[in-house]
Amino acid sequence: MALLLLLHVLLVAAAARAPAAQAWGVEGHYMVCKIADGFLTSEALAAVKALLPASANGELAEVCSWPDTERPRIRWSAPLHFADTPGDCKFSYARDCHGTKGEKDMCVVGAINNYTASLQDSSSPYNLTESLMFLSHFVGDVHQPMHCGRTSDFGGNTILVTWYNTTKTNLHKVWDDKVIQTAMNKFYNDDLSTMIKAIKLNLTEDWASEENEWAATTYPDKYAQESAELSCDAYVGVEQQSNLEDEYFFSALPVVQKRIAQGGVRLAAILNRIFSGNIRLQSS
Repeated sequence: MALLLLLHVLLVAAAARAPAAQAWGVEGHYMVCKIADGFLTSEALAAVKALLPASANGELAEVCSWPDTERPRIRWSAPLHFADTPGDCKFSYARDCHGTKGEKDMCVVGAINNYTASLQDSSSPYNLTESLMFLSHFVGDVHQPMHCGRTSDFGGNTILVTWYNTTKTNLHKVWDDKVIQTAMNKFYNDDLSTMIKAIKLNLTEDWASEENEWAATTYPDKYAQESAELSCDAYVGVEQQSNLEDEYFFSALPVVQKRIAQGGVRLAAILNRIFSGNIRLQSS
């Protein structure tokens, strides 16, 4: 409990100094949590529903963007959405999980560990409903490659680009929501549920042989390492004021869809272990 309280104090102290960072857009987080819902055990599902606020109407996916929508009120949480690296395609907890002034454990991996511990501890000082919403959101965040992008450009936030020669944006936001929104428009009739069904179909077909391995991987460090590697590819061919169109979109879309699937499977695995009392988070 002392560690949890200490981390909260550090977060509050550092909030004003943390650079702004967004997450998967609303659609991405909704899909991660909707996919997770389908992999929850009956025991975990009951526990999750018991913790959800009334506004969720019994659906975890409805509140998976809560840490973003509440960002103006909970500014202290800003450093917990990402774990940027020097750009060497590697994540090192000791090197990369810290605040802007070197405060330890202040990154998305530290947050996953922290809120997992909170949900496991009946004497935790944290609001367990908020812990569930934070955990669900941060597991989504760590699977977005640009959340483990370069520190020099704040995970692509300062790399300004144009999307399909029409929309001014930045590289981070391309990965947050532009790829998803374009895919919905091109292939899924702007219907999020149809895109979710397509990803779930891949889980039973193309990725079926990988699903158990994803669920068995309880290293948040591993999730960040994967994203750090993928972020290096995301920068290839992109410069300030680049115009990104089909070539970039079609290379990014399979990565986005797979990371959403992985996030959903792993979130369910973590919640299943928490609520069965049998979780063992690992850190490299």
